[in-house]
Amino acid sequence: MAEIPAQHAVLGQLAHLANRDGSSCAALEIALDTVLLAFDCQAGTIHGLDAASGMLNLRVSRGIPETIMPRIQLIPIGKGMAGIAAERREPVQVCNLQCDTSGIVRSAARETKMEGSIAVPILDGQHLRGTLGVAKPVPYEFSAAESELLLKVAAAIGRLLGS
Repeated sequence: MAEIPAQHAVLGQLAHLANRDGSSCAALEIALDTVLLAFDCQAGTIHGLDAASGMLNLRVSRGIPETIMPRIQLIPIGKGMAGIAAERREPVQVCNLQCDTSGIVRSAARETKMEGSIAVPILDGQHLRGTLGVAKPVPYEFSAAESELLLKVAAAIGRLLGS
């Protein structure tokens, strides 16, 4: 996918959300919808880091089947794409979730019927705040430029997670 202006416009939209009054949950839902639209993705999640437990806690999701929701509510650091992105503090992607044999993809991820997928850490400097994951229903490899932009988008979403 060639970069499009909508992908870069998402940063401005997220900055506007961060300056609005209102529910942080509603803002996170709008943020995820904005990111999915800008990157032409049909599924996504935002997990926040629970400092007490050290687990990633699902805050909002789109396009995730109900059958796997219990398995993605809490994710340990280092497990699955989101957990590995959090642990490494760098993007983790697979071109096709359905065929991946790297060991990164957990079996529940295949139930989403998504293929091209990326998880990026939500960072405040080097401080981990959570993860952002997005996916497409077709094989897809996110470019280096898209990965970098998603890291910036994730940092902007971090401001919506609250303290």
